[in-house]
Amino acid sequence: MNKVSLFNRKLIKKFYGYISGVSTFLSIILIFIDGSVFKKSIYGGIAVVILGAIYLYIWKKANQLKSVEIDVESTNVSIITGDIFNQEGLKAIAFNEYFDTQVDDMIISKKSLNGVFIESILPNLGGNVPELDSFIEQDRFCQENKTEINNDREVGKKQKYGIGSICVYKNEYILTAFSKFDKNNRAFLTMPEYLSFLIKFWDQVNKVYAQKSVSVPIFGSGITRIKEHKNISDEDLLKIMLWTFKISETRFKYPAKLTIVIHEDKINQINLFEIKAFIN
Repeated sequence: MNKVSLFNRKLIKKFYGYISGVSTFLSIILIFIDGSVFKKSIYGGIAVVILGAIYLYIWKKANQLKSVEIDVESTNVSIITGDIFNQEGLKAIAFNEYFDTQVDDMIISKKSLNGVFIESILPNLGGNVPELDSFIEQDRFCQENKTEINNDREVGKKQKYGIGSICVYKNEYILTAFSKFDKNNRAFLTMPEYLSFLIKFWDQVNKVYAQKSVSVPIFGSGITRIKEHKNISDEDLLKIMLWTFKISETRFKYPAKLTIVIHEDKINQINLFEIKAFIN
């Protein structure tokens, strides 16, 4: 499936940048070519074919984009396809509002980033679930963002934390309270809550990144339900993340940068050519 249409307006605009230079070059060549009008027509036809080939090449490349580099208010932002756990610097992992650590495909899915972090990454960091729970309970940033206690909750933790709360684990992972849970332990957010999360998250990251690069996933790309926006695409979520980052006061000083990591299974759903044009 082609994510960029053949006659995409932004694609055509980009092609104009190529066509002016190529046309000027070919025009100069034709001036110095001796021959009949017929011969010049042949050369002109060849020029048209060359320009057509260039256009198709640009179109193909636009559809195959798997990474882009953009500038957002003087911050270098990389949008890449890959594994967030392989990135340098701080890496953000989304938890729910309770900072649950129970990976059982009921509270936390084993296939989610949250689940993979707890089951596979945590032991490699020299940690375990009880130690992680103790860290979260005692962390200063999390302490400041405690809200109510839900004593009616039968499974999982009872202490709630404000959406957008973060704590930095092992100086490598940013754990953040992202989704709310209903009584059936299903993750959800309203769109205003999603926007509020992002604004607070960027603000919190600005306080702790310490000139390290920060990598984040597309928040909301998994099983979290955005109420009244059940069909929202990952591309739209990515645009919202970039927009909220742009209007926030968070700025990463060089050489630190922000990296948004797209899972390999999701890249075919995201038009990075459009994303780059969107932020510009």
